[in-house]
Amino acid sequence: MAKKILVIEDDKDIRDTIVYILEEEEYEVISSGDSKILKHVLDHNPDLILMDNWLTEWKSDANGQQLSKQLKTTPQTSHIPVIIISAVSNIKDIAEEGLADSYLQKPFDMNELVELVKKHIR
Repeated sequence: MAKKILVIEDDKDIRDTIVYILEEEEYEVISSGDSKILKHVLDHNPDLILMDNWLTEWKSDANGQQLSKQLKTTPQTSHIPVIIISAVSNIKDIAEEGLADSYLQKPFDMNELVELVKKHIR
């Protein structure tokens, strides 16, 4: 059975690229342009969450760092690896503060994405 990855990215082109790359690696990918899907994360039971730090629908309400921290401090979801992706220069600090398992700097290399996902999916 294919491992399942939840991709949350508001930029359609980036989202489509990530989905394509991961599906080529034979992962099952569920993708969304907003964070509303996180309300149903237990229904999807993903093996990994790949999440952009800034989604336009969040405005000032929340961001990937805050949502990652919420996921990682909730007993039902704390076991799910979270990778935050962003173009900001302090992405490492954002990921650490959000308790994310890792981060990916945009623009990213396709091989770097695949290796990072493999590292966190067992």
